[in-house]
Amino acid sequence: MKTKGAEKIREALGSYVGFLKTEFTQGMILPTANGVAKPQSASQSKAKQDKTQVSSGSSTAAPINTGVKIPTCKFTIRDTFLTSPAELYRVFLNQEMVQAFTRSPATVDGERGGKFRLLEGNVFGEFTELVPDEKIVMKWRFNNWPCEHYATITLMFLDRSNETELKVEYRGVPNSEEEQTKDGWKRYYFEAIKQTFGYGARLF
Repeated sequence: MKTKGAEKIREALGSYVGFLKTEFTQGMILPTANGVAKPQSASQSKAKQDKTQVSSGSSTAAPINTGVKIPTCKFTIRDTFLTSPAELYRVFLNQEMVQAFTRSPATVDGERGGKFRLLEGNVFGEFTELVPDEKIVMKWRFNNWPCEHYATITLMFLDRSNETELKVEYRGVPNSEEEQTKDGWKRYYFEAIKQTFGYGARLF
């Protein structure tokens, strides 16, 4: 017992611990996003974790760590500016002009796939489609929105003789952020652009 007993005990404990690990992970019940639980094996659980890590980088619909779909809304805002479509189009893509109407440092890469960040980092996103003097499509978000969630915002510049009608369509804005988004665009984009560049009043 003194000579071989310790080895026997170690062997027995090793096999018992391995058995416990196998049995424990096979019977483990993990929560799912919709609240329905189902048993998973250790290998299934690891595969699911690996899949989550891969998909989380490309997901823009909702934060992957909650598994909860965010209720969103869509709406349209129109406004008129006393300038040409070409000039108003340039205001949104030119870094110096963006810094002028936001009155703060901004980073704007005004090309397709280019990133932007303004209003002290509280607003940022990416330009996904650009049709010169006619349309800008962007992924856009406030900093306090759920992680990795972006709205799709489409700006259409419509020539109305001596002025330009700007039609802005918003899709994917979180329901809880609808009013803040509307107010933010009216105040920090539309009104600020008119005041900065004189696009809001006729001079007789």
